[in-house]
Amino acid sequence: MSEAAIAEAAAEAGANTRSLAADAWRDLRRNPVFWVSAVIIALLVTMAVVPRLFTSTDPHSCRLRDSLLPPSGEHWFGTNLQGCDIYARIVYGSRASLEVGFLSVAFVAVIAVILGMIAGYYGGWSDALIARVTDIVLGIPLLLGAIVILSSIELPSVWPVVLALGLLGWTTATRIVRSSVISAKQQDYVQAARMLGANNRRIMGRHIAPNAMAPVIVILTITLGQFIAVEATLSFLGIGVKGNTITWGKDIAAATARVTTSLGPVLFPSAFLALTVLAFIMLGDAVREAFDPKLR
Repeated sequence: MSEAAIAEAAAEAGANTRSLAADAWRDLRRNPVFWVSAVIIALLVTMAVVPRLFTSTDPHSCRLRDSLLPPSGEHWFGTNLQGCDIYARIVYGSRASLEVGFLSVAFVAVIAVILGMIAGYYGGWSDALIARVTDIVLGIPLLLGAIVILSSIELPSVWPVVLALGLLGWTTATRIVRSSVISAKQQDYVQAARMLGANNRRIMGRHIAPNAMAPVIVILTITLGQFIAVEATLSFLGIGVKGNTITWGKDIAAATARVTTSLGPVLFPSAFLALTVLAFIMLGDAVREAFDPKLR
């Protein structure tokens, strides 16, 4: 096979990759589920980054004489037991939830890409070793493992939760990266690049990684929603984000004792939490359908 033919095959593979991404984006633009979830996520991210665009009320400004007020023009969602504005606390509480979600997923992505690429591309003893470690970590329940880790850390920030979720939540993404790399390295364009003299680093970075990322993006998007739910659960149990940081899980836990007499302090944070998790799961499903030709 001549070098010209090899180069032509590599160029054709690159064109096919670009057309796959273009086809996926065209399908996404036509999918109402994608736009609904994207708009919700954009609003939530804006709320977390610039909360003063949504409320001018100080979430820490609480007056006991305003305890458990019903929704009104001054307090849209009412007040909690301490007299704090529920809407303001929901707005400011979104920051911790999204921060934990995005940072944990970034941590998971780094681990999954590195281990999955090594296991899928090189195989052999490295694949066997990573597979055994993956099986061990996979056998640890995420919530239980996070409880064990966080119960011994008293740092008042989101980083202990990020560390716990990152260390325990990378297994599924790693397996997906591995299987995608194994499938991609057998393609003609990878063989063509190897025959042209490309080294392993260039092959993995320029040819395999871009074509193996689509399923990883899907699983990470869905995982982000799951991590937000786990963070809220940990905060509800009192071992999540510690200190004075406002979180939805803490507010839900504080309001459960009086749920029969005052539903608002539980209902509104729970609704925002459910909407956030649902938005990321919907986005992940939309991206999965766009990148999977069998589902089009």
